[in-house]
Amino acid sequence: MSGNRTYTMIKPTAMRKGYMAPIMNKIVEGGFKIIAAKMTQLSKAEAEAFYGIHRGRPFFEELTSFMSSGPIMAMVIEKENAVEAYRNYIGSTNPAEAAEGTIRKMYGTNIGENAIHGSDSDENAKIEMSFFFTGREMF
Repeated sequence: MSGNRTYTMIKPTAMRKGYMAPIMNKIVEGGFKIIAAKMTQLSKAEAEAFYGIHRGRPFFEELTSFMSSGPIMAMVIEKENAVEAYRNYIGSTNPAEAAEGTIRKMYGTNIGENAIHGSDSDENAKIEMSFFFTGREMF
């Protein structure tokens, strides 16, 4: 059964470019309810832990360096069938291939700096939500 919550974060380049508020507005306009949010910055070790599933892959070092390069906005969002709905809503990982009107098309720089993260499964959403938030921080 699909869950109604998923994890997302606005990545450092989008934060530096001032896209936090427009992206959060776009999320809400898409019918998602933000139930937890915090601005934070990952240390290199935290980025490596969060993206541990990719350890050993050629892009791991670049990814974790980028994700620890500046503040992020971590969020838990809610909507029916949240993971699938959100993945469709944010668009392809590569902004050049993303559909018009998607968050990644509008705010992404390139495949590595694609503005926003979205959990890829209900299981990973639970893991990622608990990485950043305790149960009492979600409303």
